[in-house]
Amino acid sequence: MTAIHRPSDPVGELTLQTLAMPADTNPHGDIFGGWLLSQMDLAGAVLARRLSKGRVATVAISEMAFLRPVPVGALVSCYTSLLETGHTSMRINIEVWINNDASDESAKVTEGDFVYVAISDDGKTRPLSAKS
Repeated sequence: MTAIHRPSDPVGELTLQTLAMPADTNPHGDIFGGWLLSQMDLAGAVLARRLSKGRVATVAISEMAFLRPVPVGALVSCYTSLLETGHTSMRINIEVWINNDASDESAKVTEGDFVYVAISDDGKTRPLSAKS
């Protein structure tokens, strides 16, 4: 039996989960977008490090879209998918979904494409196939 992907399902591998806490709110009481962006960067780095077998650095973020606010207390889940690789770089799509205990409903809140490069111990780019 083949799994059917619905547009309402996350795409990619669950890479990072955390709870949205009150200390991470903006003046309106929703989770600050910068905090959410940092969680995405961490999730992408987890996949990039695994693929490159070493140190990586974030070099670009594109196609970023915030779709809805994140309330305090929501379970925040980051899903990662490798889109392409270059000689030293990886482009990774990251989707963020939340689950609210009150409604037990999942919703996508943001996604973006992040580019990471493999770097050596001295901070220079290195081929993906070479270990740091």
